[in-house]
Amino acid sequence: MPPAYPSLPTLVLVDDDAALRNALKFALELDGYRVQAFASGEDLLAADLPMRNVCLVLDENLPGMGGLDALEALRGRRVDLPALLITSHPGPGLRRRAGRLRVPIVEKPLLDDVLVRTIRRALGQPPAA
Repeated sequence: MPPAYPSLPTLVLVDDDAALRNALKFALELDGYRVQAFASGEDLLAADLPMRNVCLVLDENLPGMGGLDALEALRGRRVDLPALLITSHPGPGLRRRAGRLRVPIVEKPLLDDVLVRTIRRALGQPPAA
């Protein structure tokens, strides 16, 4: 069955912190996105992902497979969806690795509307008015 609102962008959110995941899901839905939320990189890889009008929002610090590891696995499957990484205190190695994968980093704490602005850029949407 097709989604009820196919024109709404879908965000695929991966974060192991249930409280943060639920809060982000709620806030992003208020901003007009459909959100599929997962607790781990492994759950993400097992999911049937939409292939259009979608952006991956990945936490780097996950138990097991981290956000960039999950993204590399998806890229290995030829899934080239826009993505961004959320993390605290990214070091130079993580920044280089994210750069090679063409993934912007949004640093925690998630202040103002930086997350939504970065998502809009990744999806090729105009800035919010």
